Amino acid sequence: MPIESFLPVIDNRRFDDILAEVRTRIPRYSPEWTDFNDSDPGITLAQLFAWMTDLLLYRIGLVPELNYLKFLQLIGIELQPAQPAIAEVTFPVKTSAPKTWVSVPAGTPVATESVGGDPPIVFETTRELVALKATLAAVQVLDGYSFFNLTSTNEAGNQGYEPFGPAAADGSALMIGFDLNDTFPEVEINIAIFAEEKQSPDTFTSCGGALNLPLTTSTISWEYWSGSSWRTLTLLKDETDGFLKSGHVYLKAPAAGLMTKTTAGTVAASLYWIRARLTRAAFDRVPRILALRTNTVGVIQAETSRDEVLGGSTGEPNQTFRLVHAPVLIDSLSLEVDEGTGFTVWKRVDDFFSSGAHDQVYVLNATTGEIRFGDGVHGAIPTANVDNAGSNVVARVYRSGGGKNGNVAAGAIKTPLVSVIGIDDGKIANLQPAVGGTDEQSIEDAKQRAPSVLRSNGRAVTVSDFEELARQSGNVRRAKALPLYHPRFPGTKIPGVVTVIVVPDNDQPNPLPSEATIRLVCAYLNQRRLLTTELYVIPPSYVRVDTEVHLTVSPLADLATVTEAAQDALVEYFHPLRGGEDGLGWPFGGTIFFSRVYQRLLSVPGVARVDSVAITVDGETAPDCTNIPIPAVMLLFSGVHQVVTAYDFSEDQ
Repeated sequence: MPIESFLPVIDNRRFDDILAEVRTRIPRYSPEWTDFNDSDPGITLAQLFAWMTDLLLYRIGLVPELNYLKFLQLIGIELQPAQPAIAEVTFPVKTSAPKTWVSVPAGTPVATESVGGDPPIVFETTRELVALKATLAAVQVLDGYSFFNLTSTNEAGNQGYEPFGPAAADGSALMIGFDLNDTFPEVEINIAIFAEEKQSPDTFTSCGGALNLPLTTSTISWEYWSGSSWRTLTLLKDETDGFLKSGHVYLKAPAAGLMTKTTAGTVAASLYWIRARLTRAAFDRVPRILALRTNTVGVIQAETSRDEVLGGSTGEPNQTFRLVHAPVLIDSLSLEVDEGTGFTVWKRVDDFFSSGAHDQVYVLNATTGEIRFGDGVHGAIPTANVDNAGSNVVARVYRSGGGKNGNVAAGAIKTPLVSVIGIDDGKIANLQPAVGGTDEQSIEDAKQRAPSVLRSNGRAVTVSDFEELARQSGNVRRAKALPLYHPRFPGTKIPGVVTVIVVPDNDQPNPLPSEATIRLVCAYLNQRRLLTTELYVIPPSYVRVDTEVHLTVSPLADLATVTEAAQDALVEYFHPLRGGEDGLGWPFGGTIFFSRVYQRLLSVPGVARVDSVAITVDGETAPDCTNIPIPAVMLLFSGVHQVVTAYDFSEDQ
């Protein structure tokens, strides 16, 4: 949203409020004044002064805040737009489908259910999905010696297992069985892998110059059973880096009739089998996944609009048009202008500073959906078209959506908005929660960002530079830069090394970034660091805090209400994103001062006194009235806060 949309309110009194205040003070200071009608000269003077005071309050109140906002605009600070959530959704095929596979087109909409009158949240598929009628019937692991049937574990999707066994030795294999009463079709086989991403201080990403290199040099061969032997399957793409991160594996099935059913391992049923065989093991850590699924595709929290007529160009400089739907996914808009020779595509730019008089460019405000053209000096002016005067500016296609409300729970994305023949609509679901949705940046965050933007100028040199740029890189709420700190040698100061801890913006009690988020931050900082800086990005470390509190409640207060409010107060106080004394998150390595905990509890409405507080950190209860130091660069997260409340009707209350 533009900065100029925020008008400050310092004193909200207006003419009527000031005049009413004057009238109420007359009897106190001038009791002899008894005529309060508008015809009285004194009332006329009061109205005049109230009007002048109203103007003075408004103008003086705006000056410092308005100057600050204008300064933000001058240095190019705008509020970061809302970001859409993403998820993986499975589209099962009906057993009665006429074909052995069904095509689910890219952009197919699927939504959550409407809750409490709120509209459903719409998601769209990001690519075409070839959904197989063949069902995923069995999953088993060959660790080199024995078979282990993990079908039920894979179906549960939350227990996790090693796809190549605990040792991940050469020759181990993950075997996937398909049940189909027909010939297996020659189509793309899309297997979604949900990796169990390990997040701890031992997991770190080096931000060297080769971030696009795979996480492992292991070699995996994909094969199918042909009836007499295992033969090679064509691997189209592997997004998982050898099952170390979540993603998809795309395979090309062999010609129809080449795959043959058989029994294998501990599975008695005759199935079509494919396997991932580990031919060269070179893992830093043994792969571990939560589940694998077929007929699954990525979705994004967005709705597509096509051929939206925005209006006609008048030939004037600095023209603006507005899209119907917002916020807009910044790179999704295709804008076309007909200047008399047919529609041509214009290019989006961040600003017009480097644009010439004839450059066909525009600037998009993703939050409001406003499109602005140039002035003929910086950026071309769209020519007015007399043959198409009212509709020569068209948004050919764009996507809108975003916000934290898109981070829905597992199983919530299940309502198709269009019917795809052959898809079992009643079984559509997302195995894991949607993640990544963020709201628009607040004006207060923009104010805090401005000084660091001026200092860093897009370069990571100081500690604050690394922290601010990490927050700008993606879904990162907090960041902590540690100079001279190497995650592999935490007790030794190493010159030239900087490690950045990133905390994502999500609703978990102990927010942990995904491996994709860490790599995104790494890539962003890598472009802005000094050449001689050795940079690492790591997830935060947490210690759990539990409390047992005994409170005496005022006689007029409700016990249940006070109990709930006290528990909420403790959760908020220790929260890694909203806790601490300033409400900006518990400080890294911040000491728990018992007096401040007492103060926070006493501020809860209805609490008469705090009788006792027992604080337990990582299972160890501290002595009464003792400050508790937290290890450096670690954060707190709330466990269980047991609050016991009681009345005391004694005379000393």
